[in-house]
Amino acid sequence: MDKVVATAGEAVADVADGASLAVGGFGLSGVPNVLIQALHERGVGGLSVVSNNCGAMGTGLAVLLAAGRIARVTGSYIGANKEFARQYLSGELEVELIPQGTLAERLRAGGAGIPAFYTPAGVGTQVAEGALPWRYDGRGGVALASPPKEVREFDGAEYVLERAIRTDFALVRAAKGDRHGNLVFNRSTRNFNPLAAMAGKVTIAEVEELVEPGAIDPDAVHLPGIFVQRVVALTPQQAADKRIEQRTVSG
Repeated sequence: MDKVVATAGEAVADVADGASLAVGGFGLSGVPNVLIQALHERGVGGLSVVSNNCGAMGTGLAVLLAAGRIARVTGSYIGANKEFARQYLSGELEVELIPQGTLAERLRAGGAGIPAFYTPAGVGTQVAEGALPWRYDGRGGVALASPPKEVREFDGAEYVLERAIRTDFALVRAAKGDRHGNLVFNRSTRNFNPLAAMAGKVTIAEVEELVEPGAIDPDAVHLPGIFVQRVVALTPQQAADKRIEQRTVSG
């Protein structure tokens, strides 16, 4: 099946207000910027986003965040994104912060059809006991807090139950992809992209290089096409547009 869609705008045309999105990337690495920009241009809002962070340096999900299009974020990292912190602390944005490894496994479990799993991460903390601020009231108080989670003992150790994540859509970026949706990620871009792709009911991939089926060695495929429904081929200019968050030079 040829899954190639002509434009990013066409690929996200059915993403409606209030949709949930799993979005790949970490910082500026492997972020599906072209698909995110297409969503911004459509004007959809009230989105629930699952991503490690919510954009940086005014790019990626930060574009949607600044426009007030995101209602809820499930992630692990606020970092230096001042607008993310401002919206969270002012009560404009609901935020579920969870351990990074737990986030990765919740996405993977969703794609694997596993409804929930037990993990030691968070035992004895508010992650398990509840009362983590999900939404502030804008006056320094908590308007909505996380509920307690089930804790169970296995072989003398305690583990907390975490539910899998499934989203309406997933947006990812790959270095190479074929028309069947098989994807290859380059180095650190193979961060949350495969996991986000697995969690989405409809997964849309922007690829820097589009090749014909059979051009990718099966052993080189990082994510099989069964998890991908739509593929958008980037232009050379779009593929080369990669910003650096922190530049390090030697003297």
